[in-house]
Amino acid sequence: MTPLQFQSLVVVGILLFYALLELARGRFFTAAADREDNKLDVAVMLMFPLVSGSVSLIAVALCQAFMPEQAGALAHWPWWAMVLTLLLVDDLTQYFWHRLSHTSVLWPLHRAHHSASYMSVRVVYRNNALYYAMMPGLWLSAMFSFLGFSWVYVGYIMVKLAVIAGAHCSLPWDAPLYRIPALRPLMWVLERTISTPATHWAHHALSQDDGVGHYSGNFGNLLFLWDVIFGTARITRRYPPAFGLADDRAHGHEKWYTQMLFPFVRSRRADSALVWPPGRPPA
Repeated sequence: MTPLQFQSLVVVGILLFYALLELARGRFFTAAADREDNKLDVAVMLMFPLVSGSVSLIAVALCQAFMPEQAGALAHWPWWAMVLTLLLVDDLTQYFWHRLSHTSVLWPLHRAHHSASYMSVRVVYRNNALYYAMMPGLWLSAMFSFLGFSWVYVGYIMVKLAVIAGAHCSLPWDAPLYRIPALRPLMWVLERTISTPATHWAHHALSQDDGVGHYSGNFGNLLFLWDVIFGTARITRRYPPAFGLADDRAHGHEKWYTQMLFPFVRSRRADSALVWPPGRPPA
């Protein structure tokens, strides 16, 4: 089995694990999702592997065309050096990509991720197609896999996806751990190191005026440490009462295909960010 084949199985397995947890608790088919949500969530789950797979194939083809002699050139590196490199070229760049996505520059490509009025494993990859097609971390990770990181990258993705899916899952795994006094030192370190439901749910909050919501921060993907380092962290150990976007509540959801395919398809809805020139994110 090739690293790519094994990685595909791992990704499906992790997402299925969280989906089954939500199904068991009756939270996967949430009443908070309307018809546009359901269509978008299904479309994105089909779109993401197509786009990310295409990025990987194109990136590797470019490497083979312009530096074929470098194939596997870094395979002799120790695993910890590979992981550190991936944290920088993938997770750190994704932090800044995510942060840029909350400005008018990229907000229309990221808006779909925040239009869900619920938290769920369904939301993990809910973004515009161009958001992934242009994501620097996907291109750089494919290049480093070509250079010899293949199996280490698979292990890295296993850990990263487990953390990200856990941070989006509708069952907050960190809540009961906060109530155990003996775990307070561990949780203090953990919530400043990786993304947790408490910190990431705050990023998806409908409002940030209640001292919990923080959609202008908490950008970390795998490592929440980037938010701590760059001053964008808010840690409350509380969970926002509502999720989604205020303009959707006022004007109704955008069409699923507009959210996924903008700017090739543009909105006709009033007060929309999915027009041209692009609109601004929430203040």
